[in-house]
Amino acid sequence: MMEEVKEVTPTLSVQGHNIKVAEVLRDGDTLTFLIISQKLSGTGEYHVDRTYDDFEWLQQHLFSQEDVPGIQGVIFPPLPVKPQVNTSAKVMKQLGFLGLGEWQPYCKALETFLRQIAAHSILNKNKAVEIFLTSSDPPGRQRVRKNIFNRLSQAVEEMRKEGHKDVDEFFQTERDHNLVLTGCAKSAAERFLDVVLTEQKIAVACGHFSAALHLCMEPGEDPDKQAFSKACVKLSEVFDSMRKNMTSVAENNVNTLGLGLDLESRYQEAEKEMLFRRTCKLVELESARRNAERAKPVKKAAMEEVKRATETEFDHICGVAKQEIARFQGARVEMLQQALVQWCEKQLLTAKDNADQFNQHLQALRGMA
Repeated sequence: MMEEVKEVTPTLSVQGHNIKVAEVLRDGDTLTFLIISQKLSGTGEYHVDRTYDDFEWLQQHLFSQEDVPGIQGVIFPPLPVKPQVNTSAKVMKQLGFLGLGEWQPYCKALETFLRQIAAHSILNKNKAVEIFLTSSDPPGRQRVRKNIFNRLSQAVEEMRKEGHKDVDEFFQTERDHNLVLTGCAKSAAERFLDVVLTEQKIAVACGHFSAALHLCMEPGEDPDKQAFSKACVKLSEVFDSMRKNMTSVAENNVNTLGLGLDLESRYQEAEKEMLFRRTCKLVELESARRNAERAKPVKKAAMEEVKRATETEFDHICGVAKQEIARFQGARVEMLQQALVQWCEKQLLTAKDNADQFNQHLQALRGMA
């Protein structure tokens, strides 16, 4: 149960930066992910298989650390939305880049999620992380769903607090910036996904045209027909090369900048959630102060105690939040920079290979003239 895994351990027994989601297996409508972690001692590896239920179990334990001071100021690494094998248009829109490529981008996103948790100085101390990465038994069956729905209902009730003016200029500015960046990041990811989907359609069209050109070939000894048939074969090869190139370009886009933009978008949402939690606590604090001021003598001491406890909790949240924002701003620049550099490197290699291929086709066509 929840209480059993809240013990704090000093470190993980695995190398956090080497965690890999190596494989995804499909059993009916369920996807199972094989996770490999290097032992910190260097003496071997942990191999565990986890479903999405297990990932939700881990996330829920990280959310539920009420005994950790300032936990609500943490920008929690964002867990991707649940994968569905038979993806509808609506689900595809939610998954975005993560629904492409036989679930390989999704595995990469889960890998990043686990590495971010393992690298987090607060979250990696939760025993649930160690259990998730090393235990042979799937922990997901122990999930406490009720807690999740309680939190959701609370969030709905508190949505009206989102526009509450902040008393701290730093956080008000951060909230304003985050609001803009969340929209921009989501829009950039969606538009880049449109580019990739168009590239995939072009690749399919090139493949169809390449196959259709073979239907134009004419049998017989007539020299003109033979020349025409050779030209059709050569053009078919050209369009097949175009298909392969466009497929590679689309894959490069997904695996580099696509994943980078997706992660940026989900992390902006995660920061937005953290800022909202802090705003809710601010509203609670202001209410506690008013209640303490208005309290009758018989209740004055109790109300003052509530106010002091809320102030302490709010201060903890603000302290953690400022550290998290500073860390996040540095990390997001590094993540996007890495995605852009990888994107350029991959596309340059693909363009070079494509140029060499087209040069060979050009020489072959010239030889036919």
